[in-house]
Amino acid sequence: MSDELAGFTIGVTAHRRRDDLATMLERHGARVVLAPALRIVPLADDTELRAATRACLDSPPDIVIVNTGIGMRGWLEAADGWGLGEPLRTVLGPAHVVTRDPQAGRAVRAAGLRVGWSPGSEGHDEIVEHLRRRGIAGRVVAMQLHGERQPEQTAALEAAGAVVIEVPVYRWAPPVDPAPLHRLVDLVTGRLVDAVTFTSAPAVDALLRAAGANGDAVLDALRSDVLASCVGAVTAAPLRQHGVPVVTPGRAHPAALVHALVDELPQRAIRLKVGGHTLVLRGHAAVMNGELRPLAPAPMAVLRALAATPGRVLSRSALLRTLPRGADEHAVEMAVARLRAGLGTPGVVQTVVKRGYRLPVD
Repeated sequence: MSDELAGFTIGVTAHRRRDDLATMLERHGARVVLAPALRIVPLADDTELRAATRACLDSPPDIVIVNTGIGMRGWLEAADGWGLGEPLRTVLGPAHVVTRDPQAGRAVRAAGLRVGWSPGSEGHDEIVEHLRRRGIAGRVVAMQLHGERQPEQTAALEAAGAVVIEVPVYRWAPPVDPAPLHRLVDLVTGRLVDAVTFTSAPAVDALLRAAGANGDAVLDALRSDVLASCVGAVTAAPLRQHGVPVVTPGRAHPAALVHALVDELPQRAIRLKVGGHTLVLRGHAAVMNGELRPLAPAPMAVLRALAATPGRVLSRSALLRTLPRGADEHAVEMAVARLRAGLGTPGVVQTVVKRGYRLPVD
């Protein structure tokens, strides 16, 4: 186990493979909040999927667009269940297969098919432009959907003369238990998480829907104190449309997403020299002379306020504004006492008589 993310709290909105992502983050020392924004509902018995499969058998596609690995595997498994698996593989074999990301490519190869091309950006626009250059007038394009229809992409392909068969393999649905997602909304607006990870664009929309009237507060937090990290450009698009800066890895893979956070989050830590000691603020913890010191929210809020203006004296009333509503000046004194105990180093939080507290920075 490494400690690059020790002291940081990270929200995970993924449904599928959320445990894998959480395990990787925890191996780097992070505290993880699991809050699936959506769940995947397979459509193995869906009449639309069966009809789309029949359409591919009746009009073998010249081009196949595979958007997700789970979708491709689900399609073939459903076809196997109907006794159509081998005929479907036979008609897909000669097609020019376009895969949107590496996971989709792995699923295609596992099915014994050959990947013809993949976009560099995972973007739908790049896929459409590639097919336009290739020439698709009069060609049949089978497009495996990923949770929802893509009317703009379908319209663009049809405008170029293609006949599009949409293949709906699964759909997104709200989580069975919405409580963790609502809790994550509260943590984001309260700046009590340091980052939130997204592995699909619909998860972004689901988080904002869950926020309801607090949607603007969530976006404000993501624009400033809470890092948004997305597995790829397509996932990041809804956040960027809202003016949220997003960190994305070089390749669309959960492990790469974790490494992007390992690179980015420690750089956001506040580093100070206080009374001859090294103090680093990391999410819900302080690192005092290289030793991690987890802190409760109230003392951490006081420490962040003092560190925002190092050396300056902050009054009790000023620090009171950093604590939850309903707190009084006695609560400030208690938070300062807990902060000092948590840091375990005398002289880091200094009392200035009749004025307040400060960090005596070097």
